[in-house]
Amino acid sequence: MLLIRHGQTPTTGVELYGRKPGVHLSDVGVDQAEKVAERISEMNQRAIAAIYSSPLERTRETAMPISKRVGIPIKRNRGLIELDVGDWTGRKLSQLRKLKAWSTVQRYPSGFSFPNGESFVQMQTRMSQTVDGLVATHPGKTVIAVSHADPIRALVAHAMGTHLDLFQRIVVSPCSVTAILYTSSGPVVLAVNNTGDLKSLTPA
Repeated sequence: MLLIRHGQTPTTGVELYGRKPGVHLSDVGVDQAEKVAERISEMNQRAIAAIYSSPLERTRETAMPISKRVGIPIKRNRGLIELDVGDWTGRKLSQLRKLKAWSTVQRYPSGFSFPNGESFVQMQTRMSQTVDGLVATHPGKTVIAVSHADPIRALVAHAMGTHLDLFQRIVVSPCSVTAILYTSSGPVVLAVNNTGDLKSLTPA
């Protein structure tokens, strides 16, 4: 399973856009998407069975050059969508950091639910169940899933048996690749936040 975070947007690091519609890749993000597509095209393309994307614009725009490179159509999967931040959607991060609840988000995310939104636990459960389903649908094959930073980080924590309260320590940069091998004895995390060569992603 190759998990790819979408490319940079004009408000990456500035706004908590959550599931806000109409957020597109910036020029930098478009370039990042092209580069990650090139890196993926250097892998064994015969092993790639499918490309799935969160339904939001920025993920679909990231998946498009990958689809063109490997010749596989994109399938939308709502299970890969961004965390629903509810009433915090579209707010400036500089404002949110002043809230008392911000400390809880950073230190105790497993106990936090966004007002009128989703909890981190719900998001992690949704993401892990979605990926389990994709792996079961394509046994023994490579599946590409284009998603968002928090869902990918939460999935990595789940795969490693790390408590959700520590998932904020995992870095998932725009258009980085995270690789997880799902086996009968459990998941094996091969790479996290990879921005370089992907040809060596084979477990020893």
